[in-house]
Amino acid sequence: MASSDRRMQLWSLVVDQARGSPAAVGHVGAVVTTVAGVDATAVAVTLAASPREVIYAGDQVADEMEELATTLGEGPGVEALTDGPALAADLSDSASQARWPIFAPAAVALGVRAAFALPLQVGGIHLGVLDLYRSAPGSLDREQLADALLLADTACALLLDAGTVAADGRRPEEAGLQHPEVHQATGMIVAQIGVSAAVALVRLRAYAYAHDQRLRDVAANVVARRLRFPHDTRTVTDPGGHTDA
Repeated sequence: MASSDRRMQLWSLVVDQARGSPAAVGHVGAVVTTVAGVDATAVAVTLAASPREVIYAGDQVADEMEELATTLGEGPGVEALTDGPALAADLSDSASQARWPIFAPAAVALGVRAAFALPLQVGGIHLGVLDLYRSAPGSLDREQLADALLLADTACALLLDAGTVAADGRRPEEAGLQHPEVHQATGMIVAQIGVSAAVALVRLRAYAYAHDQRLRDVAANVVARRLRFPHDTRTVTDPGGHTDA
């Protein structure tokens, strides 16, 4: 009963946040930021045979953190997509640095010391993840974690109700994509070198990381044919920015 009552209280906060407009995932993110005592939140969904897609980021730091996770394919938000909640009270400690050796130092450099990722899941269907970020180290207390989990359930309900994510993990075409160039580039690399979409995405991420670029920027260069991925490990460009065909 207590959990049910709290769920209704949290829902009321989401409705208040919506200010008369239909409740959406962004309103849930704003509420969870407050009740969980964090600085920023983000929501990413998974698409069939595609990288995670960020549909909400509460501020610039959250957006940069999501970009980091997407580029590196590492971190609490990536782990929680398949392995359940991933809670890091201090990303600078040895355990976090060993667990996410690339992501954790990069997150700390961005000013994020704690990250908590909760899966958005209905039964066996993985919809995505709710990411919470804090600039100071420290765990979520019992009530904060309980509220965040309840709000993750609310986010799931809104995603399904709005048709943002279908039961098979696909998103309706009219919903659009935040960074469609990543999906386009992945498909182009598949065609260029004859690998799976998963391997193509790994190549794309590796290039972005090695050259200290955003994944979306590298993808845009692939789509514009300024960058191509040959069958070997080298990636070819020419000084004029044109593809080495």
